Amino acid sequence: MRLAFVLSCALATGLAALGGCKKDGGSSGNPAVVKIVSSLPRTGSANAQTTTIVNGIKMAIEEIGGKVGDFTIVYEDWDDATAKKGDWDPEQEKQNADKAAADPDILAYIGTYNSGAAKIAMPKLNQANVSMISPANTYTGLTKPGKGEPDEPGVYRPSGKVSYFRVVPADDIQGPAAAKWIKEMGGKSVYVLDDRGLYGKGLADLVEATAPDVGLTVLGHEGIDPKAQEYRSLMTKIKALAPDAIYFGGTTQTNAGQLVKDMVAVGLEAKFVVPDGCYENAFITAAGADNANGRVFITFGGVAPEKLTGKGAEFVAAYQKKYGTMPEAYALYGYASARVVLDALKRAGKKDREALRVAIGAYKDEDGPLGTWSFDENGDTTLLLMSGNTVKDGKFEFVKRLDQ
Repeated sequence: MRLAFVLSCALATGLAALGGCKKDGGSSGNPAVVKIVSSLPRTGSANAQTTTIVNGIKMAIEEIGGKVGDFTIVYEDWDDATAKKGDWDPEQEKQNADKAAADPDILAYIGTYNSGAAKIAMPKLNQANVSMISPANTYTGLTKPGKGEPDEPGVYRPSGKVSYFRVVPADDIQGPAAAKWIKEMGGKSVYVLDDRGLYGKGLADLVEATAPDVGLTVLGHEGIDPKAQEYRSLMTKIKALAPDAIYFGGTTQTNAGQLVKDMVAVGLEAKFVVPDGCYENAFITAAGADNANGRVFITFGGVAPEKLTGKGAEFVAAYQKKYGTMPEAYALYGYASARVVLDALKRAGKKDREALRVAIGAYKDEDGPLGTWSFDENGDTTLLLMSGNTVKDGKFEFVKRLDQ
């Protein structure tokens, strides 16, 4: 699925030149056009969540009339998933990143949704000096030295410059927050599962590492096959250990819902705690509302849309008016990502990849929809707020802010 969203009928994008970028970061494309693209899984169960991200991006562009100075902003919605996988596909992400790098009119790439996809796109875009802003990536090693693999994040920065930024807190905040919350809810023991993926295992490892510090006993830790049909034997084994909680490092797309179903089916009474990769309505559908109600607990970087205040609440109201529904959790982060790009382009004052990169790094928001924040030297947001949420009556419900 690839939808072009063009905010000027007068723009004839097909006439843009196809030359490469100049060494100084300038462009030999259409001098009147700046393209912003997003690369998100638009095929499969993540579509509902990513549609709200795309809607948020569109709203930010519409607010400024599709123009920044003399530049017409053209937004393109790219899919990094395939029907064959039903989720993001490494080969498709590679193609998207290569395509963006080669198009001189593209200055910014909003994505990815999955941290594993980011690993593929980041070095390609960095080498081409295309700024990348993620509304959803949380794997720590993408940005933070010493908190991932030995070669991270340097391997993603072949140019030596920081060109990747994210507007959500990383997993070194989320993982420990989950362990502390389990303890706060009265838990004394936890069984840790993960989907063996970059994001999921990274979070699960952080929960396991934090557990002893907060007085939580880890009864076991293992990876699952995310494509398995069911997990009843696994849940029966875990039931014998009687944990107070199960922590699953994974996503809706790596079978979190089936784990909940089988936990309930074998009569395992435990809290099922998951990260933000499950904070989407598709997860409740996959688990079954009756199974999820009161049993599932979700951590998220920020607060639920209905709990936003100030400019954040204004965004939610505008979204509901335009689309007739409450936005999912990451819609605001898509909106914020686009705002970062548009503000940086205005301050840069020219169509230049390097100038935009520098301007993004210097971004500061003192009263925006996410509050007051900026980027640090690694491209991470200075926002550290996490929230705890549950499922009630088949819907997500805010529980509390999780202190760091």
